[in-house]
Amino acid sequence: MTTTTLAVLVPLLPFLGAAAGLLLGRTAPGLVRPLAVLPTLTAAALAVVVAVRQGGGETIDAATRLTPTGSVPIDLALYLDGFAVLVAVLVGVVASCVQIYSTAYLRDDPRYPSYAALVSLFTSAMLLVVYSGDLIVLLVGWEIMGICSYFLVGHYWETPEARAASLKAFLVTKLGDVPFLIGLFALATDAGTFQITGILGSVVAGGIDHPTLVALLLLAGVAGKSAQFPLHTWLPDAMAGPTPVSALIHAATMVAAGIYFVARLLPLFAASAAALTVLAVMAAVTMVGSGLAALAQDDIKRVLAYSTIGQLGYMAGALAVADRGAAVFHLLSHGAFKALLFLAAGVIIHAAGTNSLAVMSRMSGLPKRVPDAYWTMTVALFALAAIPPFAGFFSKEAVLVAAEHTALDGSGAAPGAAGWTVLVAGLLTALLTAAYATRLWLLAFRGRGAEAPDHGREPIAMNSVLWLLAVPSLGFGVTYGYVDGWFDGHGLAPTLTTAVLGTGIAVVGGLLTYAAWRSLLARGALAAVGAPAAAVTTHPDASPSVVEADAITAHTLAYGSIAAACDPADPGRLLLGPLHRHAAVGFHLDAVYHVLFVRPVQAGADLVRFLDREVVDTYVRGAATGSNWLGLLVRRAQTGNVQTYVGALLAGTVVLAIAAVVLSNVNAGS
Repeated sequence: MTTTTLAVLVPLLPFLGAAAGLLLGRTAPGLVRPLAVLPTLTAAALAVVVAVRQGGGETIDAATRLTPTGSVPIDLALYLDGFAVLVAVLVGVVASCVQIYSTAYLRDDPRYPSYAALVSLFTSAMLLVVYSGDLIVLLVGWEIMGICSYFLVGHYWETPEARAASLKAFLVTKLGDVPFLIGLFALATDAGTFQITGILGSVVAGGIDHPTLVALLLLAGVAGKSAQFPLHTWLPDAMAGPTPVSALIHAATMVAAGIYFVARLLPLFAASAAALTVLAVMAAVTMVGSGLAALAQDDIKRVLAYSTIGQLGYMAGALAVADRGAAVFHLLSHGAFKALLFLAAGVIIHAAGTNSLAVMSRMSGLPKRVPDAYWTMTVALFALAAIPPFAGFFSKEAVLVAAEHTALDGSGAAPGAAGWTVLVAGLLTALLTAAYATRLWLLAFRGRGAEAPDHGREPIAMNSVLWLLAVPSLGFGVTYGYVDGWFDGHGLAPTLTTAVLGTGIAVVGGLLTYAAWRSLLARGALAAVGAPAAAVTTHPDASPSVVEADAITAHTLAYGSIAAACDPADPGRLLLGPLHRHAAVGFHLDAVYHVLFVRPVQAGADLVRFLDREVVDTYVRGAATGSNWLGLLVRRAQTGNVQTYVGALLAGTVVLAIAAVVLSNVNAGS
């Protein structure tokens, strides 16, 4: 087969698997798991073949007219460059791992058939975004991901947290999609085409009339999808969904789509210094704010969620200094270790029976209960903290090097101020990242107290996936010298200055957290607070998915959304001081949105309801009442007496005659 044909099959196979899974889920339940795993696994293998054939060389561009529109045409187009083929491999591998993991994680879930089909559809939509060479076709995949995320985040719809989180994710991302759609049409109007090659050609030729306006409109959609400030608030709440869904969304789909979109159209954004400056500020606030918030979270999945927001900030920062190679390199590296972190967190939640780090810190022996999750998560946390030689070190250093060059040289497309903004924020975030990674590891695996419950070994389908993802988390970074061809031939090697500075800051962050933890141990604070009774409620033999659903509810009842702020045994509280209680609730941004948007909308809805009930309904009721009264009068006149009718007719005739005479006299007089 040709490379183009194979590339078409990559998004098509998961789509067919999703359709077959939905159709056969009830009639042939034995086929659900094969239909979930095999199409996605085959798509991942084909994506690898496409990447090898493309080899980071010339872009493969093919298109066919999809439909006549009468103006700007829409094409079914492929655009396969080095970035696209590598990101497709990431999506296929992570989605395959999630599907395999889910066969054991949700083995007793009655809604597993629809879940597996939605994951396959989610994967297909992301692959469509990655390979598409036409912005309208890309938009189709973009919107399908939003719909799938709504259903997957709300998988545990029995819990109010899941229902609220799914609705919030849908509304916030759609809020960004409105200006994004306007920007797409404005861009196509200027370029005369939706094809990416044509748009990039127009950018080079100066054919885009308002590049700053278009870029800012597109950035709104990117901020929503990729959880950048100020539209990031949906991502931590999305942790109410199953853990495998969190791994898929955070590592390879949905949030990666916005970063990938900007990387693909980077020349457009680079044509506007103002747009790059806005992106740099947005990335800096996202990085630092999410790092502080992660250091104050009690829920292990919310720590990882804020971690994702911060790492996406790194990628956005690389794009702000016009280096898409560093951005996509970190996207790939982050996808591997973040998927590992979430999937390992699912095993830990099952073993501990809770999401709460405060409860885990009062359990001993958890590493012995889940040794596979313990060792693989340790690898992933080293990668997250950017400690050499783990993958995160090389990719994060690539971002810092790009920011350093822009800040010091100032000769590229990005302004020097953007470089300094990203560099300073990136170094500060490196400190915070190492701090919350160390805190998570200490609280989860170095607890003091009662023995953790023994549920036996986790299924091989779950543990094997963890070790598979540990390989790129450990070794992917060292491939930078071999994959440069896929990144526009751009070198990704770290420099001595940023390597020493970034690693030193990360080590300091880890040591500060460890010192705070040891201080709490010395004071006996870690033993002073007992685990709430509601924190661990699930039967030890329950499936992991049931444990997680119960743990979400128990954690909410036991702690609330600011649990860590009330726990004096938290080293994050010691490090953040008075800032801790604000960071624990995301710096009150949800409360601000509630005041600025939710309350006015609710007030408007109340006003409309009042007008409808008291004004519109009054007129409707009045019309009905008037018609009723008129009917009563007419009914009284219908006596059935012929003489009465003749008398009324004669009286009416007399009245009409008199009126005619009067009117004729009036007209004659005038």
